[in-house]
Amino acid sequence: MNSEKPTYWFPAKTDGWGWGLPCSWQGWAVLLAFIASIVADSILFPPPLRPFAFAVWITMACAILFAICFAKGERPVWRWGRR
Repeated sequence: MNSEKPTYWFPAKTDGWGWGLPCSWQGWAVLLAFIASIVADSILFPPPLRPFAFAVWITMACAILFAICFAKGERPVWRWGRR
C-alpha cells in the first residue's frame, strides 16, 4: 500500500478556478515549452499576415497546456481563498 500523496506539477489556485504557477521542474518545463510555442507562433505566423493560422496554433497550444494541467495538476474546483 502506498500512502504517499500524489505529486502535482501544478497546484490549484487559492482563489477562483484553475491552476497556479508550477511547483515542480516538470511543470516549469511545460510552461516554458508553452511560452516558446507562443513565441514561435508569432514568428512563423505573424498575426497581421496569417491571422487564422496564428489563432489555430494558439488554440492548440492552450488546449495542450490545459490537458497537461488537468492530468498533472490538483483537481480544479472553485475556491473562495483561504478563510
